[in-house]
Amino acid sequence: MSKASDSKDWTQPAAMAIPKGGLLPGPVEQGRYGPVFPKTPACYGFSIVAKILDGHEEAFHAYARQLEKTVASQPDALAVLKLHYLRWVLFPIQGDTYFMYQGIFDTDFDKYTEDAISIFSATGISTVFENLEGFPQDWRTNARAFIQFVRDHHCPSFLEYGEYPHVSAQEIKKALRVKASLSEMLDQMQ
Repeated sequence: MSKASDSKDWTQPAAMAIPKGGLLPGPVEQGRYGPVFPKTPACYGFSIVAKILDGHEEAFHAYARQLEKTVASQPDALAVLKLHYLRWVLFPIQGDTYFMYQGIFDTDFDKYTEDAISIFSATGISTVFENLEGFPQDWRTNARAFIQFVRDHHCPSFLEYGEYPHVSAQEIKKALRVKASLSEMLDQMQ
């Protein structure tokens, strides 16, 4: 188990109220690109809201279909990101379309965004974020600009809840493999 799992009781649900601004009281740890967002019972994560470029809504749907195909053909395509969940939402505000991205993952924010840039650079795949107003054109070579865009559009949670708090995706997968092995063993004993 990870250190986080050792120091927290994953058997009891946990909730964490997060102060306005998304940072906990006291000294704020600095990462490579700014303050480190806290690890919560739901692990690490961020949510951004940004206006999409006019006429680019279909690009988001096409990208979603492409990502679905990529993950189906290469299940570990996003493994380096240590993801739990991603959620993408398009919604209207006063006639404009906005994009909301929510990601929950096991690494800190700086590592997650650097790894995302690496995946895109290594595969030559673009990010759907290119269809957002103000997204830096030099994002592949300028991690700081990419990360600043995300930070500028981040909408911090004020409450996060975990039914099995502080448990990594790797630990969950390991537990499910053990469960499957035990089930198979029990089936063979009958």
